Amino acid sequence: MSGLPWLLSLSLLFTISVSADVQLKVTNNPADQLVDVVNSNRTASKRSSLHDNPGLACIALQYIKAYQGDCGAVGGAKAKKPPEADFAEIFAPNCGVQTSTLSPITGRLLGCETKYVSPSTAFSEILMQNEKSIEILTDKNHTEVGAAVSGSDGGSPYFWCVLFSNGTSNSSFVLEGGVAKISRPGCFSGANDDCSSAYPSQVHRLWPFVASGLVVLGYAFGL
Repeated sequence: MSGLPWLLSLSLLFTISVSADVQLKVTNNPADQLVDVVNSNRTASKRSSLHDNPGLACIALQYIKAYQGDCGAVGGAKAKKPPEADFAEIFAPNCGVQTSTLSPITGRLLGCETKYVSPSTAFSEILMQNEKSIEILTDKNHTEVGAAVSGSDGGSPYFWCVLFSNGTSNSSFVLEGGVAKISRPGCFSGANDDCSSAYPSQVHRLWPFVASGLVVLGYAFGL
């Protein structure tokens, strides 16, 4: 793909994400809002909307916690990612997800930043940083999505994570008792949880008005 078409497609995604912010569901859970932005951009790109799986989303929060607040491990020369074995041995048990129902992770988007921003800004300015990120977002093999947002011990830095899977609704990432284990700090999508523990209360009240003026300093990568 040449440079110009890629820039145009990236610009289109950014434009869509801004307009999608107006259409977001009224909710106090930024992870739910992030899933809305993801699905809005997928449908605008002629891809199907994805099922928001709370079990997968809870695992996305555990994925964030594995970084232990280390923003430097998210992107750049020192980038790391948790071992694949952690999904079955640590993440699933911590969420109450039945390990026998784990499905393949078909894509991951992870970003870290020093200030809290709105979900649409996190999507366009932190998670959608390159052509690889766009390919992950629009992959036709995805069927499910789960998102999580968390500060570190309730404060900076802030992590944003989106996990994709090709699992089947109602039979993948199944929760024991039908309810995910809530873990703080942090919020995950699909939990029917009015969550505000991912960000400071003063930011929660003000971010719709000031997020566009924030300077994003962070890293993002797609695997």
